[in-house]
Amino acid sequence: MTKLKFGVVVFPGSNCDHDAQTVVQNQFGQEATLLWHKDGSVGDCDVVILPGGFSYGDYLRCGAIARVSPIMKDVVSFAGRGGIVIGICNGFQILCESGLLPGALLRNASLSFVCKDVDIRVERTSTVFTSGCTQGEILRIPIAHGEGNFHADKETLDHIEENDQVLFRYTEPDGTMTERSNPNGSSRNIAGIMNEHGNVMGLMPHPERASDPVLRRTDGRKIFESLIHSLRGVEHAAEAMAR
Repeated sequence: MTKLKFGVVVFPGSNCDHDAQTVVQNQFGQEATLLWHKDGSVGDCDVVILPGGFSYGDYLRCGAIARVSPIMKDVVSFAGRGGIVIGICNGFQILCESGLLPGALLRNASLSFVCKDVDIRVERTSTVFTSGCTQGEILRIPIAHGEGNFHADKETLDHIEENDQVLFRYTEPDGTMTERSNPNGSSRNIAGIMNEHGNVMGLMPHPERASDPVLRRTDGRKIFESLIHSLRGVEHAAEAMAR
């Protein structure tokens, strides 16, 4: 079976690029290539990952400079053609700055950098990113950010809620949504969303840091496994139609 090809974009200041590449290759047996921010194309990738880190030192705003990197023009085109794009932490910020996702990521309500494990509740399972999860399932995944406070006006928030674009929310271990369980002040405890077409996802928690058993946390695997199995299903369907 042909391996899926993941492209991991590297910006000046990215620090989770090799983490994502290593997990995709070593834990899931797929191909993963590093894509330099000055490249003009994502090539023949099946999935593009915008990793965590501090692209361009977070000058101006997080992701504001990265969004005008040469490769982002093709990332936007790739997403427009239905290509799968995942933005993790800083990658989520870049997706919002690029207009691929609604809203913005602001300074944490505490005005402090937060690095810890959090519980997130799966809000929807009929997506390529969460198909291997169960509705309401709680995943424990680490965060590490200073600007993870997802913000949007009420009209935008209502719109993404009505369209079932919210994929993950910060909760207590039992799934209860509280102010205490919200590590950064995000509107409506939102931890991750997708676009209306369901092919672009952004999330602040780091699933690549919770995918290797040696780290004693593996809940992040479900996101990668969901994606791989979903794309394999599409591949099998295409092969069956070609017969």
